[in-house]
Amino acid sequence: MPRHLMGSGEIAKRLGLSRQRVQQLAERDDWPEPYDELAMGRVWLIEDIELWIYQQRVTRPEESPP
Repeated sequence: MPRHLMGSGEIAKRLGLSRQRVQQLAERDDWPEPYDELAMGRVWLIEDIELWIYQQRVTRPEESPP
């Protein structure tokens, strides 16, 4: 069965963050809308989360070396 959804736990693992931090990010205006809300919490389409990650990396200004 194909996997196409991610909850905050899967997103946290993907980003190397805590679930609590993912929930904070989910309140941002640029965060994708959840696909659905289940008893365990909100779930998002993997493609929406991956697009958000890509956009963050592309639009993030280059860090200058020390």
